[in-house]
Amino acid sequence: MAGMCTQGVDTGFVGLGFAKVAFLGVVQGITELLPISSTAHMRIVPAVLGWQDPGSAFSAAMQLAALAAVVSYFWSDVRDILFGSLEAVTRRDFANQHFRLALWIVLATIPIVVAGVALSGVLNACNSPLRSLTVIGWACIVMAILLALAEIFARHRRTIGEASMADALLVGVAQIGALIPGVSRSGSTLTAALGLGFKRAEAARFSFLLGLPAIALAGLKELWELHKIHLDAHGWSVLAVGLVVASVSAFFAIWGLMRVLERFSAWPFVIYRGVLGVVLLLSVAMGWLS
Repeated sequence: MAGMCTQGVDTGFVGLGFAKVAFLGVVQGITELLPISSTAHMRIVPAVLGWQDPGSAFSAAMQLAALAAVVSYFWSDVRDILFGSLEAVTRRDFANQHFRLALWIVLATIPIVVAGVALSGVLNACNSPLRSLTVIGWACIVMAILLALAEIFARHRRTIGEASMADALLVGVAQIGALIPGVSRSGSTLTAALGLGFKRAEAARFSFLLGLPAIALAGLKELWELHKIHLDAHGWSVLAVGLVVASVSAFFAIWGLMRVLERFSAWPFVIYRGVLGVVLLLSVAMGWLS
């Protein structure tokens, strides 16, 4: 069903109300940090249930829920990077591992910031062609293939301690793929990290830590856009419900992802993405979804 446009910003979530947004918050939280594309599920679930599209503004703002989950789950890493790098600066110890990782995280964020600004007129616009189910379906299939190739050919031996600036920049470039609905930020960066030879759990950890600034910037930018269009108190309260529910869901999603990668592999996500993409394309072709 169609979404809702407010001064050019897609705000369909407001019309859904608290209960539906809470439900979608669970879906968003679970899928945001798994390599299966939250945007795909934010288009599919409402379409299947006959609800209006919550809109790209909802998906973007929900990045803050992902931010809260990643920071809380990886708090020891975040704390070491933040305070360790600040301490290194005061000592002028620029070879410090925490300072270097902090610098790499900043540099790895530049590609997606540049791309996001360049494509801002298309990404979150009402009725954006990038949010079509066909685009999402093909993106799911392509990423399933790339993730499968990373599983088959990668060595899975390296740790974050062995990472280099080149590794960080390559994962940062891969993060640009997250701008295309259906690709998934965690999917593109996890695939890149696996392709660079990192152990599965280390690849996920590296992916999440490098993505922190991008996740924060995306969420805060969308809050600013909603502020500029003077979203009313009801709209903010609906969004707040989604954020709280999504934060809790996202935390457990990270926990589940790390258990799967530590004990098994990324193949469950490869299969899920591939099947999802095929089903989407068939559904569109048969006229079941539009």
